[in-house]
Amino acid sequence: MKFTRVVFALLMYAVSINAQIFSVQGELKDARENSKLSFGNIRVEGTSTGTAANIEGQYELRLNSGEYKLIASFIGYKSDTIKISLMNNMVVDFSLEPVSIKLDEITVVPGINPADRIIKEAIKAKQIRKQLLNDYSFKAYTKGLIKTTQDISATDNSVGVSIGGIDTAQLKITGILENESRSFFKKPDKYKEKIIARKQTSNFPSTINMLTGGRIIQDFYNDDIQFFAREIVSPIADDALDYYYFDLADSLAQNNQKIYKIFFTVQDESDPGFYGDLFISDSIFNLIKLDVHLNDAANPGGFFTKINIFQQFLPFNLPSHASADEKIGVIPRSLLRNKSPELALELIPLIPNIYMPIDYRLFVEGNFMGLAKFGFEINSIMYEYGINQSIRDDFFDMAVLSVERDADQKDSLHWVSTQTIPNTLEEISAYSRIDSIESVPKTFWDKFSFFSTSIALNDNFGISGPLGLYHFSRVEGSALDFSAFFRNLNNKRLSGDVSISNGFADNKFKWSTTAGYYFGDYRTTHLEVSAYNKLNQLFAESDGYNPITSTFTNLMGKYDFRDYFYSKGFSAKLESEVIPILKLGAGFSTRTDRSGIVNTNFSLLNKSKTYNYNQPIYDARINLFSFSFALDFRKYIEDGYFRRRTSLGKSYALLKGEAFVSNEAFGSQEKFIIYRTDLTGELQSFNSTRLDFDLRAIFTDNALPYQYLTAFPGNINTAGKNFTFRTLNIADAIGDRSVMLMTQYRFKDELFKMLNIPIIEDLQLNLEMHFNAGWNNFSNKSKIKNRALLISNPTDFKNPLLELGFGLGHIMLPLKFEFTWRLNHLNKNNFVFGINTFAL
Repeated sequence: MKFTRVVFALLMYAVSINAQIFSVQGELKDARENSKLSFGNIRVEGTSTGTAANIEGQYELRLNSGEYKLIASFIGYKSDTIKISLMNNMVVDFSLEPVSIKLDEITVVPGINPADRIIKEAIKAKQIRKQLLNDYSFKAYTKGLIKTTQDISATDNSVGVSIGGIDTAQLKITGILENESRSFFKKPDKYKEKIIARKQTSNFPSTINMLTGGRIIQDFYNDDIQFFAREIVSPIADDALDYYYFDLADSLAQNNQKIYKIFFTVQDESDPGFYGDLFISDSIFNLIKLDVHLNDAANPGGFFTKINIFQQFLPFNLPSHASADEKIGVIPRSLLRNKSPELALELIPLIPNIYMPIDYRLFVEGNFMGLAKFGFEINSIMYEYGINQSIRDDFFDMAVLSVERDADQKDSLHWVSTQTIPNTLEEISAYSRIDSIESVPKTFWDKFSFFSTSIALNDNFGISGPLGLYHFSRVEGSALDFSAFFRNLNNKRLSGDVSISNGFADNKFKWSTTAGYYFGDYRTTHLEVSAYNKLNQLFAESDGYNPITSTFTNLMGKYDFRDYFYSKGFSAKLESEVIPILKLGAGFSTRTDRSGIVNTNFSLLNKSKTYNYNQPIYDARINLFSFSFALDFRKYIEDGYFRRRTSLGKSYALLKGEAFVSNEAFGSQEKFIIYRTDLTGELQSFNSTRLDFDLRAIFTDNALPYQYLTAFPGNINTAGKNFTFRTLNIADAIGDRSVMLMTQYRFKDELFKMLNIPIIEDLQLNLEMHFNAGWNNFSNKSKIKNRALLISNPTDFKNPLLELGFGLGHIMLPLKFEFTWRLNHLNKNNFVFGINTFAL
């Protein structure tokens, strides 16, 4: 510890010469036992500046030169005040005396739980706080620690760790994220946050460092707390007494103030919730501290072994311009009932301050099926509160979180002049170890995996992986593939790829190349161009299965569920976010399409079986212009490079539309216009359930070539995909005009809990229901144009096809078993069973 203090003092000396910002650091200890006081509070008297100690009882404050009074406090101890004259960096240690004062006995009324009475008063105090609090702002410093047993790597949006056998090693810090932010809030739900500075260990990109004190904090003064996309009842919610059992565990003191320690837990163990200790002050009944855990029912999949939340609150002054009448006006009527104006005035001293969070600690550990142990910690401190400052409505916009332009360029001089949480010895060691590991050049074999479709050579370049080097179809036979790609060049603006392939049965060489460039500060304009001479999938937009699946079904069962055609051409498209809610696009493409035929009858099994014929297309050269729009009212996060939309756990809808115009005037061989619209979104329902929907409509004004028709999204035998018709095979229903509604209601395990079904309610099974309806029409114009290609009359659903089903899975398993019934248009697929998994 002495060594780290010396290093820190040297850094602070360097910055203080110019900025006159000095460091006050020290430790909080028990004066009698000399033990550390983890997470103790230190504040500067008369200001909104303060901090909280780390788990080792160490703290840091960064202040301008001047005279200050520092106050250290900890529940169960007498606060200590030290006056300092800050002209240089200082070490100020606090030794707090345990306090033992005579506490009044609590009157116990038969049949009334004394803890319930305290909680009722705490709920009233919460309601007063809610009415008093109109807007606020604060600064926050957040440190995130990732812990695993093996070293990890990360990309812009994900973190990866290898999984082997049973993981029995000890957890170690394998990643650190730190940021400084400023947050703003105004009733009822306006919110904005800015990241001022951020840094992280060298194995993480800056774009993953987005967890700030404002974004992740769970304020337990709210009625509902969000955890794992589920709203959990707060222990001082309006209905908390109906949900939790409370017990008065102890009466403590802080200086001369009585503090009630109350243990609580859910009344029904199958209900998701918290359990642990609340600390509530006497007389004013404000929540000042909590130390709680998530129970098993709120633990998704049961693979978390520990989820612990620690939070503290301190009083902050209301603006002095608030009058006595204004303060009385927000006191609940129940407190004013039968009280004279004089007595009402006596209540004002009870509400001169608003209790606000001053820290937030989250400690999580887990073990994924015994194969990978992991953990993470989040430590945030909040300071420099501004309360009821009359923040203007127009200050808030679509960006709920943005990163300032120079946030990633802040150097060590900035970090030693701002409030932080001191690094522990383990964290200092982790920074050094990770930077050392990352400085060692990675070889090709370090990144190689037999089970990958691509291999990253470095942060920007990659090539095909083993699973991306081969595929099989009845048109090409065995085909060898190779691709090379580049990503995020020129400050994350330029990306592209080149792919080549050769089929041994059709003896044709194919290639394609694509390049895209982003313009604008947040890359809201995108230009993409591509050229190709390749084999296309017919109705590819209605086929959600990957190439490995079709290769497997071909070689093992001689079952190729796709049809193919050859395309040669060029395309370009420009899209731009013209205003935050509207994106417009325009493009041009020229494409020559030719039919493909079956060129092989090879398979490893079922050799006596013959492949189905490959559906021919309407051979033609099509030149067309495209126009598109997208309406998206969701808020977004500006991560320093891109804008990423977020629903903030609320219902939303996204509307997209496209028009494709082909005309002889453009040199095209066909004349038509295709209109497409797509309305997608989700509707939040009770508890954590939601309804996802996808409504699509396609219309054309003229006859379409076969390959430009639309197919209902279908499936292969004994398989299923979300937002598809389970009782239809791929390309079972095609047409030039169609309307499709696909819905999925995610009950999760909420229905089982509501029905209190024994055993099942505790298994954390995921229940989903799906309902699909589809209308389509194959117009006479298109039938006549393609009559030479049709071997049977296409299926028209002029009376909409309806199907209903459900899926059952487990939160820990990436698959579900689905059962679907056709409600009309009955045939051999009246009932189907399928396995729905991303792996297909």
